[in-house]
Amino acid sequence: MLLISFVGVSCSEKQNHEGKTPLVEVNGNFLYLEDLKNALPYPISADDSTLFAEHYIRTWIDNVLLSEKANSNVGSNKEINQLVENYRRSLIMHSYQQELINQKLSNKLSEAELMAFYENNKKLFTLDFPLIKGLFIKVPITAPQINDVRKWYKSNTPDALDKLEKYRFNNAVNYAYFYDDWIPASQIVDFMPIPVDSIEAYINKTKNIEIKDSAFYYFLNISDLRSKGEEEPFEFARPDVVDMLINTKQVEFLKGVKSDLYQKALKQNKIKYKY
Repeated sequence: MLLISFVGVSCSEKQNHEGKTPLVEVNGNFLYLEDLKNALPYPISADDSTLFAEHYIRTWIDNVLLSEKANSNVGSNKEINQLVENYRRSLIMHSYQQELINQKLSNKLSEAELMAFYENNKKLFTLDFPLIKGLFIKVPITAPQINDVRKWYKSNTPDALDKLEKYRFNNAVNYAYFYDDWIPASQIVDFMPIPVDSIEAYINKTKNIEIKDSAFYYFLNISDLRSKGEEEPFEFARPDVVDMLINTKQVEFLKGVKSDLYQKALKQNKIKYKY
């Protein structure tokens, strides 16, 4: 195998490579076995790993050679050096900011904080599609007790739900209980042969929907509906609320850090305007 042959050659190297195993050297630049192993996708077959290794090594060699050729032709370039320095500075600042956030800012948010953010920013949480709560059951047209199912699916009383739960184990092809959860209407309606383009126009007409085709009955009871363009319910918007509130806290925290550093630098006379 390719990797084994490379390891055999590189183990004879006597230079100090900080514990790494050199595979290839190009004008003093080294590609190490450990770097190649880290780049290997997983899982991968032995044959594919050999092909990947050959391609990876050749790409590395080409990049080193092209970089050296470019450096010899471009020479000293202040603009490039400045870009590199700016990028390095950005990386260092980003790393430091993330460290500060992890140390000083807790991502644990109370329900009161989340609800307050949601209430104060409801315009940010607008539905792009209708949501529903309810119950759906699909049964073969040969299933027994269809008239009972017609009564049970329309009611969310404990007795009706208990009967449906027992019935569905032996008879239902598909069953979904979501009286307690908002879900996109399309998630359920896609299972039904509804002959309309607008889901919302159809489900707005009636909350108890029964459809039959050549093989199945489809029963859908909608206990609650939120239309497209309305506010997202808090329960549905909650994951986005969490992300947005955490981001807001981080921005405010970093603003405070920068302001403190600026004020401290002013007091210590470290900032000197030259105009």
